[in-house]
Amino acid sequence: MEYLALARVIHVLAVVLWIGGVAMVTTVIIPSVKKMKSKEEQIKTFEQIEGRFALQAKITTLLTGLSGLYMLYYLNAWDRFFDASYWWMHAMVFVWFIFTLVLYVLEPLVLHKLFKQYAIENPKKTFDFIHKAHWFLLILSLLTIAGAIAGCHGWFFFH
Repeated sequence: MEYLALARVIHVLAVVLWIGGVAMVTTVIIPSVKKMKSKEEQIKTFEQIEGRFALQAKITTLLTGLSGLYMLYYLNAWDRFFDASYWWMHAMVFVWFIFTLVLYVLEPLVLHKLFKQYAIENPKKTFDFIHKAHWFLLILSLLTIAGAIAGCHGWFFFH
């Protein structure tokens, strides 16, 4: 049972660092970058900060996924995916999948090049789009976290 407790600790800490970082980027960093005068300064600053946070996000999403998978395996909780009462488990996997896809596949292969191209052409439109995408992901993540906490404590919305 001690490994299960360790997995839960790792899972929660990883989610706190991951989504807390997303909140910081969404509510502080992007708005600050958008207020900078030159597009060169905007692009350089955003890429420097995003590059450092990307490593943290990659590590924390990996830890979140591995610890979540371990807990599913240990508890043999696979059947929860067939019960609407556990909707938040689907949401957790969905949010994790989106971020993992973006961090490990889309950003390095496609999004980094597109960002540079569009940020040079139209920085306002580019940063507005990035900001909206981050708000969407942050809200989705926070709803998922709230649902998971409520569900773990017996507060089910669907029976």
